[in-house]
Amino acid sequence: MEALAKRLSNLDPDVEGAIRVVMFYDTLMRRRVDLPALARASAGLAECVTGIRLHGSGRTIRVAPDGREPSAPASPVSSTVPITLDEEEIGTVWLERRGEPGPLDEALLDRLAIAAATVVERYGPARTTMADPALVELVISSGSDDAARARALRLLGFAAELPVRVLAVRSAVPLDQIACLVCPARPVKAAPVADAGVVLATTLDVDAIPADVRAGVGAAERPDRSWREARTALRFTTARQPVVHHDDLGALALLAQVPPEHARTNADVAAIARLAGNPDDLATVDAYCATGSQRRAADLLHLHHSSVARRLDQLGKALGIDLTEPTGLVRARLALTAWRLCED
Repeated sequence: MEALAKRLSNLDPDVEGAIRVVMFYDTLMRRRVDLPALARASAGLAECVTGIRLHGSGRTIRVAPDGREPSAPASPVSSTVPITLDEEEIGTVWLERRGEPGPLDEALLDRLAIAAATVVERYGPARTTMADPALVELVISSGSDDAARARALRLLGFAAELPVRVLAVRSAVPLDQIACLVCPARPVKAAPVADAGVVLATTLDVDAIPADVRAGVGAAERPDRSWREARTALRFTTARQPVVHHDDLGALALLAQVPPEHARTNADVAAIARLAGNPDDLATVDAYCATGSQRRAADLLHLHHSSVARRLDQLGKALGIDLTEPTGLVRARLALTAWRLCED
């Protein structure tokens, strides 16, 4: 192989040279080389530092022509080509050649990118966003032991040293699109589980979640606990607050542990349930509970504050709660939240 690389490196930039580059990589693929071996062979052929990077795991391989890791800092990239698999960009290959690109650099990188995609597909895992739901369930299930969970994470492409964040999602937006938005350049996997979508990622940009997506964000370091937190947070989402962090719930998270049949028997929750038959009344209570202010509630509802004051006075009587008192506001908030959890 080294002899072939040496001969190819002296070729003129003609069709015969490009064909021989193709033959070189075909030989490598028949030998079922891994990524490091692929990078070493390519660096010897190119006679310059050659790099391979996978977006999903963040893995980067740089090899000098002598087959060793370069001792000098990275040089400017002279040529680069994306690695694509199933029409998804999963990484990049490049050459660090000083001066102008060589006559066969383009052909070499094209074949290197194809070979790298083949190796990734063969030995996996690839950075495809959608994952096997069975593997995802192993990761987030409280019944999985640590060894099974670690193996599932490894099969999904997550490095052992990287933390994994969990997002619970309900939306008409395709799950893979959401996953790519919240984690565009790091490992991310998604799968539908039960009645929600799961997104596993090393980082989460929750500001990138589309406006019409409901999402709960877990905070725990263990993915199984983070999933429970994310599912709980998802239950607290509303049209007004479509994304909820479990950490922000505080003691409110305890409401999620109350059985719905018990919550419905509470007088305040039952009163909110009766009120829910009138969307305008429910919206008024919701806006007031969200802001704690008649004037700010009026701004949300696009009404005059005096109109909101009259509504709240009538609604307070219907609920049996003095909404103008701090205690009454707390009762209304808790009852409204408990009612929503029952309807979830």
